[in-house]
Amino acid sequence: MRYAYALTGALLLGGTAIAVTSSPNVGAQVAQNEGMQAAAPAGAPASLADMVEKLQPAVVNISTKQRVQVQNPFAGTPFGDLFGQGPGAKPQTRQAQSLGSGFIISADGYIVTNNHVVSAGAEGASVDAITVTLTNREEYSAKLIGRDPATDIAVLKIEPKKALPFVKFGDSTKARVGDWVIAIGNPFALSGTVTAGIISAVHRGTGGTYDKFIQTDASINQGNSGGPMFDMRGNVIGINSQILSPSGGNVGIGFAIPSEQAAPIVATLRKGQSVKRGYLGIQISPLGEDLADSLGLAKNRGEFVQGVEPGKGADRAGIKAGDVIVSVAGQEVTPDQNLSSIVASQPIGSRVPIVLLRNGQRQTVTAIVGQRPSEDELNSFAQQQDDDFNQQQPDDQSGGAQATQQSLGISAIPLTPNIVRQLGIAADTRGVVITAVDTSTDAGAKGLRRGDVIITANNRPVASQADLDAAVRQVSSQGRSAILLQVLRRGQPAVFLPVRLRDK
Repeated sequence: MRYAYALTGALLLGGTAIAVTSSPNVGAQVAQNEGMQAAAPAGAPASLADMVEKLQPAVVNISTKQRVQVQNPFAGTPFGDLFGQGPGAKPQTRQAQSLGSGFIISADGYIVTNNHVVSAGAEGASVDAITVTLTNREEYSAKLIGRDPATDIAVLKIEPKKALPFVKFGDSTKARVGDWVIAIGNPFALSGTVTAGIISAVHRGTGGTYDKFIQTDASINQGNSGGPMFDMRGNVIGINSQILSPSGGNVGIGFAIPSEQAAPIVATLRKGQSVKRGYLGIQISPLGEDLADSLGLAKNRGEFVQGVEPGKGADRAGIKAGDVIVSVAGQEVTPDQNLSSIVASQPIGSRVPIVLLRNGQRQTVTAIVGQRPSEDELNSFAQQQDDDFNQQQPDDQSGGAQATQQSLGISAIPLTPNIVRQLGIAADTRGVVITAVDTSTDAGAKGLRRGDVIITANNRPVASQADLDAAVRQVSSQGRSAILLQVLRRGQPAVFLPVRLRDK
């Protein structure tokens, strides 16, 4: 403390005190930042300038002009005539723009970007023109060669006046968490912006079927979409695609499509071909905590088969609803490597071994991989979540034994021909129909409601309330906290739903 006060006192006394206490070496002192140079992190250059100088000319700005049909908010109201939106008036057409990034992959002008950069941004909108601007401010009209909405990749082509600088894809499979990366793009229309950071995670999923992102803390913002992510050798190991942000700005969580996924898709689109993916014809669910607990399995290892499409590869191989698929073609099914992405990468027509669990027993079957149908065709098989049931109730409200009511919060009664007709389900359906659900239970939280039909419990048929009670007691006696129910709702395929038992 005396040293601190003495130093403060000397400063307060001013020049006189300094003159008295100065040493002969004061004149030799230099500025703190004189000749300073920061030490480079291991594996990174002291400056990125030389690398950026070579890479930047291959990164482009992409803009689109769109036509958007908008309905006046006063249309159909007494004020509609004032704005030309009276009865029968057509929606107004307005122009809009979008901005993004891309990078040149060949000297003759092939360019990679995100599909969403060159797609209409709203329902009823259409893209009239795509413009590519180089770093030297030359502008070119671009032609859309191909797109793959599933992975958000698009390929464009311009006709340059001379050979263009271009970049090539690297190998993202060698990328490791902690590696340095560079992003170049046009955030907020600030062309040629360079940011740097590290890889925060690999194989990161964000909810999409084929998500396998590289996560980075390099600053990525709106307008960076479609731009390249470079490693320290200047190779493109990712296409910047998304950010996670509550504000819309960078918070250090950005995602890039890895080159291992993007490069073959780009090669296919560049040839003018459509991307074809493998398909087995199954409806699946992740093996989360509740579902795994209801089956007595470890969570996040494998995926649960909710349904099987008749006549497709899975059906012909003998895969059934209720199976858990743990590996395909020697690749384990995990959250980082989901079943859809593994199957999609298999050659169409190939025979692949599939390891599954059925009633706790491990089995191996062989399936022939088919071609994934269009999204419209898939939607006809996909589960719909929000259809309404006929809410007409059976007269008999006396059912519902203690085990089911206390543990699940469900009251149910056996199906009768009259109830089957009221619910509008197949005449040969067997099970019990739910008459009431306690909304404070897990069954209520997961959407079970009056009129749902429970077909099986823990993969055993439920023909009566006694069957359901027995299944609940069995789960409790085994020390498990969830039961697996197969539930039918009118107009939908039956689905498996893990329901957690109520704490006693």
